[in-house]
Amino acid sequence: MERIEGYPVEGFVKGKGPKKPSILLIGEAPGENEAIKGVPFIGRAGDELSMSLASIGLTRDDVYMTSAVRSRPYVWREKRGKNGELTQRKYNRPPTQSEVIAHAPILDFELKNIVPQIIVTLGNIGLQRLLGKEAKVSILHGQLLEQPIRHLHSLDSKEFVWSKESYLLIPTYHPASVFYRPSNRDFLEQDWENIGKYLAERKF
Repeated sequence: MERIEGYPVEGFVKGKGPKKPSILLIGEAPGENEAIKGVPFIGRAGDELSMSLASIGLTRDDVYMTSAVRSRPYVWREKRGKNGELTQRKYNRPPTQSEVIAHAPILDFELKNIVPQIIVTLGNIGLQRLLGKEAKVSILHGQLLEQPIRHLHSLDSKEFVWSKESYLLIPTYHPASVFYRPSNRDFLEQDWENIGKYLAERKF
C-alpha cells in the first residue's frame, strides 16, 4: 500500500464483520499477533473484548472490527536474553499522526458504508481519529455522543474536515488497558453496561 510506504509498520489487517452490525468497533492498530494472522483483536486483548461483548449478549460475529491504522506500528529495541546476550526485536508502539492520515481513506470508506447501531471507539487513538486531539477517553468514556466526525478532506490532503451528518458513538478504554492499569476494569465494565443499555433501548 503506497500511502504507508516508508513507515516502520508491517502487515495489513482488514476490517471484519457484517455491513449492518450492532456495533462498529474502532481500535488503534494491529499488534504482533494481528499482523501475523491478519485478524483484528486476537490474543489477550481480543479475549478481553470478547468478554465485554458477551457481557451484553453479543459475539464477535455481531460487530464490525476495524482500527485507525491497519498495519502494525513497531519500534526496534534491545532485549537481554537469559544468557545475558542482547538481541534486537520489534515492539508494538502507538501509531503516529502521519500513519493515521495514511490509512484514513480506508476508515472513511467503512464509516460511509458500514451501518452500525452505534460506533464504539476503543482507546484514545480511535477516539481522536474521529473527534480530534482534544477528545480524551478518560473524560468521555461511557458517554453517548451524537455529533459530526472527522474524515480526510481528500485523498491528496493531510487535513481532516467535519462530516455534515452526525454519528452516534460511545467511547471506552482499549481492552488492553486493563493489563497495565487494572483500575480501568471498573470503568470498562460500566461503559459496556451503558453500551448494552443503549442497544436494548434501540430494540423497542
